[in-house]
Order: sequence, then C-alpha cells, then structure tokens
Amino acid sequence: MVARILGVRPSSIHRWRRLARKSQGLDSRPNSGRPPRLSAYHLRKLERLLRQGAKKHGWPNQLWTADRVARLIRERFGISFHPEHVRKVLKERLNWTSQKPKRKARERDDKEVERRLGDELPRILREAFRRKAPVVFLDESGFQLTPSVRRTLAPRGQAPVLDCWDRRDRISAISCITLSPVLGRPGLHFQLLPVNQTVHGDEVVAFLKELRRELRGPLTVVWDRSKIHSKSTAVKAWLATHAEVVVEDFPGYAPTLNPDEWVWGWAKDGRLSNLAAWDADELWDHLVMALIGLKFQPGMLMAFIAEAGIPVAA
Repeated sequence: MVARILGVRPSSIHRWRRLARKSQGLDSRPNSGRPPRLSAYHLRKLERLLRQGAKKHGWPNQLWTADRVARLIRERFGISFHPEHVRKVLKERLNWTSQKPKRKARERDDKEVERRLGDELPRILREAFRRKAPVVFLDESGFQLTPSVRRTLAPRGQAPVLDCWDRRDRISAISCITLSPVLGRPGLHFQLLPVNQTVHGDEVVAFLKELRRELRGPLTVVWDRSKIHSKSTAVKAWLATHAEVVVEDFPGYAPTLNPDEWVWGWAKDGRLSNLAAWDADELWDHLVMALIGLKFQPGMLMAFIAEAGIPVAA
C-alpha cells in the first residue's frame, strides 16, 4: 500500500527499510552488487605482467590481443573470462585502447637513428636556417586503383562489399614538406606523374627545378637513400651544377623519420581509404583535391613533423 501511494516498486520500500536500520540511516550507500572477480590487487599484478610483453609469456611477438590476455588471466589467477569481457576490462579499468602496431625493419640501426635525431637533424636545421634556406623533406609514393580497405560500420554479420577494379593502374607522386626560416610555417608541394609512369631521376630533377622556381633561393633537401636519389646520374649532374642546393639523407630503414611519409599515410589510410575509383582519372582527381586541401592545413603538416620526431625547436 505504501508503494502504491508513493508510486514506487515494493522492492524500493524494502530497500529503504534495510537502509533505515543501519547506523547512517537512509544516507548509507546501498550494496553495489557482487564485487568484481578481478580484484584491484589482481589488476595491478595483471598490468605488471602485460607490461613485460607477450614474448615474455611465450607468444611469438609483443602484441596483446583479448584472447591472449584472457588466457594469461586464466593461467595466472584461475579466472575464466570471455575475450570480449577482457577487452572491456582493459579499456575501462586499465585505460588501454585498441591501436594499430607500427612496423619496424629488423635491418634498422636504432643507435644510428638516435644519433641522427639527437645530433644530425638539429645541425641540418641550424645550418639551413643560417643560410636562410628552406628545409625540404622529400619522398615519393604511388597510389593504385585497388583501394586501401579499412574498417567501416555495418550490421553484425553483414560485412559490406566494396566493388572495385582488380587492375594495377598506378599514379606515382612526388611531394615534400618544407620548413621555411622566413615564413615560420610548414608548406606542402607535390607533383603527380602520368598514369603508370614510374619516378626516375629525371622526374626528381624536374620536381627540384620547379621547387627552386617557387621557393627562389638556396635549399636543403633531406631524403632517404633510394637509388633515384643517391645513384641517379641525372640527379648527380643537376646537383653538381647547383651548389646552393645542399643534400642530406635519413638513416636506412627508417621511413617514419621523414615527415613526408606521414603525408602518404594520411592520404592512403585516411582520406582515400575505401575509395573504389572508377578509373585512374577519378583517382587522380581525388588525390589532387586531398593534397590541395592539405596544403592549407599547416597545423596538420606541423603534426606530421612532430610525429616524425624532427627537433623543430633546435
């Protein structure tokens, strides 16, 4: 009868009576339910085990999946969880997130990379700015008609189908991120080659000529040790007649040190992912519009520079 008068369920009346019998009365906190099976102590120990890496516990690489963590919990604590519940525990109680692993070549010399970041790159920037020469981070890439497929949303069990051509049509591109000591902000310059044409030394020289015409003055070009840079006869001949263009290189097998590499990743895996273009002309149009839009986003370009670890403050 009291429940009907108050407009609540009878279970609420019983709960209030139980609280009223406690020392703090109705201000007492109600029972929050069964305590979690994975206690705070277990959680701290689990985090220490996870930070040791998956290899330490017998897996062939350092990647932790929900299934591996569930197995580790079962072996160490005798508690069986579904992998999806483990994923929820990692996200909500340990503040872990789902992340895409970064690839690193086994041939990479980490000590050389640290030396370049700590000593060589600051020197390159200081000398270039002393000459009032823009620093040019240059790289080449290619875009195929077959799209880069990335995850999307769909009803459970109904994977969407992306209709696309299974052809090898390709658009090669050259671009560079520039840091100017005068403008104080990064810039982006790019050039697309005709369909299915590969970048050679002559194309690199043509791009450098156009870049010099636009920037007007000395340059410091930083690029990788690709054959079209270091061994191309055309590139060597052009550089020999242009002493105002200084060339530096990145260490081998370290593509992520070049900020321009992040431009290609942003375009392929982000802006143009899942793009099933009808032909190479449509792919060309989308690529041009994406890169033109990026030219007017200096904040994004600066983020690429920061992500590459370039010591701009130096």
